[in-house]
Amino acid sequence: MTIKIGFLHSVIRVEEKLLLDELRKRKDVEIVMLDDRKLAFNLGKNGFDVDVIIERSINHSRALHALRLFESIGIKCINRYAVANICGDKLLTSTALMEHKVPQPEVRVAFTEESALQQIEEMGYPVVLKPATGSWGRLISKVNDRESAESLLEHKRILGSYHHSIFYIQKYVEKKGRDIRSFVVGDKCIAAIYRTSEHWITNTARGGKATNCPVTPELAQISLAAAKAVGGGIVAIDLFETDKGLLVNEVNYTMEFRNSIDTTGVNIPEKIVDYVLKVAGEKK
Repeated sequence: MTIKIGFLHSVIRVEEKLLLDELRKRKDVEIVMLDDRKLAFNLGKNGFDVDVIIERSINHSRALHALRLFESIGIKCINRYAVANICGDKLLTSTALMEHKVPQPEVRVAFTEESALQQIEEMGYPVVLKPATGSWGRLISKVNDRESAESLLEHKRILGSYHHSIFYIQKYVEKKGRDIRSFVVGDKCIAAIYRTSEHWITNTARGGKATNCPVTPELAQISLAAAKAVGGGIVAIDLFETDKGLLVNEVNYTMEFRNSIDTTGVNIPEKIVDYVLKVAGEKK
């Protein structure tokens, strides 16, 4: 029986090409391309002839709303709306990690400049200010002193958008030039990389260098716990190494992996497609 895979996407990047190539290798799989720039829903009246959706949109708001609408008509999605909703908001992610007792850096949240500055002063410098939503290390700031804090908080207030109206404050962790990104597919931590940079932001999208990181029992355990906290599926976890063990920084639901296949020796697209087909099979 043919399995129809809906491929929800925006632009087709390297990751999407690799996933599509892997899907085309499989027997009895039909790919239904769903471009979120052309997608439209007629609530309560239209359906989509697919068995499962792979979400690969780069636009968070489109992805989030499309997933909710697909699920409303009974289509299973990877990742689920609930996962995208949590991972797309750093405050919700931190709350989920806290509720599941997953170690993370100290986080405080405030809603005004005055209360944010008070929390920063209580935490002690340096801290990191992040927008509640966003990726690729954009619009995050390391705050080293009160003068910088006052300036950055004022900028956020004047910018005035939803993204800057909530002050998400994370204690800065000295990571000595590197952090870890691990990859979870279903109930397995399949691979991990070190991301190394002279800059304090180590994202590979910002120039960080990827090297293989062994998946130790400690790393696998905390990665799976973080994935479970946000609802499971296919996620990437960013972690810090500290004297007290690993801490989870963020969890990503539309993960990039182009720099991690050769680096780790793990065929990540194959693992993802295996999982998607398993979920689709469970649905039937």
